[in-house]
Amino acid sequence: MTKTFVLMHGAWHGGWCWRPVAEILRSRGHKVTTPTQTGLGERRHLISGDLTLQTFIDDLVNHILAEDLVDITLVGHSFGGNAISGAAEEIPEHIDNLVYLDCTMLMGGEILLDKLPPGKIGERIAAMSETGNDIALPPPDPSAFGILEPGQAAWVQSRLTPHPISTMTSPLPIKRLPGNGLPARYIACTDPIYHQPGRIREWLTPMGWPVQELPTGHDAMITAPTDLAEVLDR
Repeated sequence: MTKTFVLMHGAWHGGWCWRPVAEILRSRGHKVTTPTQTGLGERRHLISGDLTLQTFIDDLVNHILAEDLVDITLVGHSFGGNAISGAAEEIPEHIDNLVYLDCTMLMGGEILLDKLPPGKIGERIAAMSETGNDIALPPPDPSAFGILEPGQAAWVQSRLTPHPISTMTSPLPIKRLPGNGLPARYIACTDPIYHQPGRIREWLTPMGWPVQELPTGHDAMITAPTDLAEVLDR
């Protein structure tokens, strides 16, 4: 059965990161789109200190509406999970189901930086200060995303772009639980672990979603595209 996938990237990335998975899904006859958020990837020239999570939600919603997409399997990776939570509330009639891929889950009104360990926040702010850029966080080394193979790491490193800090200090503007009651599941990447299992259980308890483990790094679309495509297709 042909499906429609919309694949939403995370922080520092762009639609480019989904290329291996998108090619596999398209080879199976599925429709796939991979939008890029404002200020990132090929839209890096649009970065500003005024971008918010609402901007990222608007990017995704407007993409879906402009492309006349319906019955969507909407996938959000990492920070991209917040945009799909917003889309689920704004245009639920376009979405068949949601997949949260190794996301840090936010509830309505929560801010990403408030969810990070204090040490991690300090590291990111210090990295931004070192670059002299007060609106964007520089990308970490690909190894932080579990990308250890040299060829993959070089490909990713050449494409990562600074991420607008304002999207991490603005609250998630949703009024209901993430997912808005639509069918949803969570995929946890476990080798190496990016999010501790205890934190994932804490985040997902209110929603009661099923959790599937994928034994690969945080950037599963890079490190295990075939396995991820198979999970998404199921």
